[in-house]
Amino acid sequence: MVLLAAAVCTKAGKAIVSRQFVEMTRTRIEGLLAAFPKLMNTGKQHTFVETESVRYVYQPMEKLYMVLITTKNSNILEDLETLRLFSRVIPEYCRALEENEISDHCFDLIFAFDEIVALGYRENVNLAQIRTFTEMDSHEEKVFRAVRETQEREAKAEMRRKAKELQQARREAERQGKKAPGFGGFGSSAVSSGNAAAIITETIIETEKPKTALTPVRPSGSSKALKLGAKGKEVDNFVDKLKSEGETIMTSSAGKRSSETAKVLSPPINMESVHMKIEEKISLTCGRDGGLQNMELHGMIMLRVLDEKFGRIHIHVDNDDKKGVQLQTHPNVDKKLFTTESLIGLKNPEKSFPLNNDVGVLKWRLQTTDEAFIPLTINCWPSESGNGCDVNIEYELQEESLELNDVVITIPLPSGVGAPVIGDIDGEYRHDGRRNILEWCLPVIDSKNKSGSLEFSIAGQPNDFFPVHVSFVSKKNYCNIQVSKVTQVDGNSPVRFSIETAFLVEKYEIL
Repeated sequence: MVLLAAAVCTKAGKAIVSRQFVEMTRTRIEGLLAAFPKLMNTGKQHTFVETESVRYVYQPMEKLYMVLITTKNSNILEDLETLRLFSRVIPEYCRALEENEISDHCFDLIFAFDEIVALGYRENVNLAQIRTFTEMDSHEEKVFRAVRETQEREAKAEMRRKAKELQQARREAERQGKKAPGFGGFGSSAVSSGNAAAIITETIIETEKPKTALTPVRPSGSSKALKLGAKGKEVDNFVDKLKSEGETIMTSSAGKRSSETAKVLSPPINMESVHMKIEEKISLTCGRDGGLQNMELHGMIMLRVLDEKFGRIHIHVDNDDKKGVQLQTHPNVDKKLFTTESLIGLKNPEKSFPLNNDVGVLKWRLQTTDEAFIPLTINCWPSESGNGCDVNIEYELQEESLELNDVVITIPLPSGVGAPVIGDIDGEYRHDGRRNILEWCLPVIDSKNKSGSLEFSIAGQPNDFFPVHVSFVSKKNYCNIQVSKVTQVDGNSPVRFSIETAFLVEKYEIL
């Protein structure tokens, strides 16, 4: 069997990803793929088509084709077996069989294709081995990095020790009335004692840096393992080269947290001359059998004044919080005025707030271990069965005043066991085979959609499905602290203002 190329193309023959295993020009492979749809007979059901020089072995994948181009004397049975393996690799890296998704993960697919075929001949590998090989986890590289970090720490400790010795020598010389020792060769006698410490430190840093670089440790085995870290740089250089040739390169947004994506995609806010941002961040850790280990929430009101004539203002705060948060004002804010009248204003009423600058005027903190304060409870219940585990996971919104958007509940999965079998589900799911996670995606959770569940089956043990991580973003804050109005210090006349509110997740996990 001689396999010439493996490609994913559209129904019109446009190449999306193509890997050639023998010497072939770009024009040649594009011509072969462009001719492929014209050779197929729609009236017959088959999986290959031949020309005078090559054979196409293909498999439809929704709107695309997985195509192998081989010589005519290759074994068709082996070709079909290889085609099935190629078709199974693609869903491992792409969530959807669409042109954009294939383009976004083109390099991952090319690396996987290279593990299946070498120099035109099929390698004896399975899907699990391909996943392991493409991860490129090198024990030798880890050892090398650990040795290098140890050397750097020792060099820094030696640097501090020498600097301390030289400073002590300088102090001793000053105490005895002698001239402090100079450094740097010619003109050293003109070096003042005040600059001696800085020169000492710089001299030691310059001499210590090459010490680490000149003593590398060569691990046993192939030295290629030490070059794994350069993959990203090589890919970036290749992408830059493609851009310079006029190619359009699409960047992937996969891997971004949903909260970050929501912030990027959120529409711009019409900012008035006085703009405020109310932001809260939550960090929460729960036990899998119930119980809140720790919950900490930090909130802040940030003020931005865009017009200097509205610099002298009072901000009216409505604090209807019943959870017992601890409030703290900025040092320049009149604390007595805030305590008595819930007004945020400067201690000196003649001064103005800074112009075109975000200033935190009020912040609050809530820390508790009371389960009643958990905004969204997650109950993950794995049960062992004959074939592995049946996992039931459910959520319930306890703080019904909240509206959580772009909720993603991430459940870890055992490695090397394939995709889970999904039963009942509220919402949608994504399976990431490379990271071995299942993402349960819910666009909105609010009082009308306060609970839901997911059931799936997969091989593994109950401990394999923890910790569960949760991320979301909300335009309603958790603590009921709001700005009701803004007035000018002189005359108490109202001022138009705008507010944006964000409730974000720093950490939300069930251990």
